[in-house]
Amino acid sequence: MELWGGVLRALLSGPGRRGGTLGRAFSSRRPRLPQAGWSATELVSQWAAVFEKRGVPEPRESSEYIVAHVLGAKTFQSLRPALRSKPLTPWQLRCIQELSSRRLQRMPVQYILGEWDFHGLSLKMAPPVFIPRPETEELVEWVLEEVAQNPCAVGAQGGPLILEVGCGSGAISLSLLSQLPQSRVIAVDKAGAAISLARENAQRLQLQDRIRIAPLDVTLEDSCAHLLSWGPVDLLVSNPPYVFRQDMEQLAPEIRSYEDPAALDGGEKGMDIILHLLALAPRLLKDSGSLFLEVDPRHPELVGSWLQSQPGLSLELVAVRRDFCGRPRFLHIRRSGPQGACPVDAWPVPQPAGAPG
Repeated sequence: MELWGGVLRALLSGPGRRGGTLGRAFSSRRPRLPQAGWSATELVSQWAAVFEKRGVPEPRESSEYIVAHVLGAKTFQSLRPALRSKPLTPWQLRCIQELSSRRLQRMPVQYILGEWDFHGLSLKMAPPVFIPRPETEELVEWVLEEVAQNPCAVGAQGGPLILEVGCGSGAISLSLLSQLPQSRVIAVDKAGAAISLARENAQRLQLQDRIRIAPLDVTLEDSCAHLLSWGPVDLLVSNPPYVFRQDMEQLAPEIRSYEDPAALDGGEKGMDIILHLLALAPRLLKDSGSLFLEVDPRHPELVGSWLQSQPGLSLELVAVRRDFCGRPRFLHIRRSGPQGACPVDAWPVPQPAGAPG
């Protein structure tokens, strides 16, 4: 259709076009343009070429996710062969055009689709709430291993009481709840958008009865008093802002333009929130309770040195784990204390109807 021809010509001649040519992705001849009768497979290839020409990362993967989403599937590979070759409807073509235009503006695929899978859960995604990364699934796995191996990580009610600081979309908390049926979670974040999204995801997954989601800024003086009113916890888990201030400008446009910088910027050495968590941990954790952190690969050494300079905190860095790329990414810090029975849980009293949390 002529409309589609104009759309793609406009896309190819917009910012990022070099020298006024279509480039190798389309060869020197006039490209075929989406029109009635095009299949999903053909459209994936066409948009992948457009994305590649415009410098969009992972061009084919982006195109496949968008086309699959419009066709009602999670991935393009999961589509039946017959559906991949079936001509698309005008409505499907318009939807793919709209979503692909957003990708050309460097909006992350997760926001474009409005949902994303994390540790087997389908979570709603919306800007500017931080998008959970694949590495963070490894942090969840490590926590699950600790609970399975350490009896003291299991509270008096048969499962641990877990505190997540900086819950974002709720990915970590909800993943732990889904894998630990007897567990309970307190999830806090200072961003209102994150609190709303985490609550919606908890409702979608029907996990709202075992989680308290509350707005809280751990850098404020009274934050510890609020948290202690809900009882000491068995586990403290966080993927805090840890990007070094000097590295913020080097982040991809998808991150800089759409995700909340406060969920990323960790200060001059990426340690601002990490230090607050380390200072709070001795007061919030039960005896022998554990703190699990996702950090920058430069942080294990910095955190280890800082803990050695603060013996009064009674915190010990017991393990560092590498991510799937081989980078030291996760820390297990334990509060030293008696090795006897775990203290009795103090779960918050249910709030009245309509109250937050």
